[in-house]
Amino acid sequence: MPAQAWTMRSTSRPERPERVTVGVYAADPVLRLGVVQQLRQRPEVDLVADLDAELAEVSLVVVDHVDDEVAALLDKLRHNSRTRTGLVVATLGPGSLQRVIECGVAAVLRRAEADQDQLLRLVLAIANGEGVLPGDLLGKLLTHVGSLQRSALDPRGVSLSTLTAREADMLRMVSEGLDTAEIARKTAYSERTVKNVLHEIITRLQLRNRAHAVGYALRNGLI
Repeated sequence: MPAQAWTMRSTSRPERPERVTVGVYAADPVLRLGVVQQLRQRPEVDLVADLDAELAEVSLVVVDHVDDEVAALLDKLRHNSRTRTGLVVATLGPGSLQRVIECGVAAVLRRAEADQDQLLRLVLAIANGEGVLPGDLLGKLLTHVGSLQRSALDPRGVSLSTLTAREADMLRMVSEGLDTAEIARKTAYSERTVKNVLHEIITRLQLRNRAHAVGYALRNGLI
């Protein structure tokens, strides 16, 4: 009997006959134009005008990296119940993945991989309520979640959950001799944010200064 090929179609959600409305956000007009031109050619997508962007089903934020301004935009979109947000980004610095997840980003695509097909897949996945992450970033996220779960099972022990990913990254840079300005450049945060994060660590753990914080973190395996 010849082998038969079977195609299974999910019945968990209906097919989408309508076009997905998409708003594109980018401070750099060149970046915005590139994404718009790619998606404009697809019949599955309806690009909305800037004035109506907040009404779009899918919001695409296109940036080089995630800084305080981008995080503020992502957080604003998170509070818009009409839309789900995707991020098209050139690079994600230390701690940025956790930051964008906390800001409600549903999917991430690296700009180097953002051709027309990948952008369309991203938009349709977001519209269908799915999450999308590059494989290496998904691995990092699962590792972080695993650390949190282990700490919950052993609440008496000091673990990575004592510090957020951003805090651990910044303390690690302090341990390498970087000053506030250098940490700000490497993480794409403002110097004020770096100072506030380090101050929060020192205050919360009841330490004396940055050197004391680094020593504490090293002794307890936090960095």
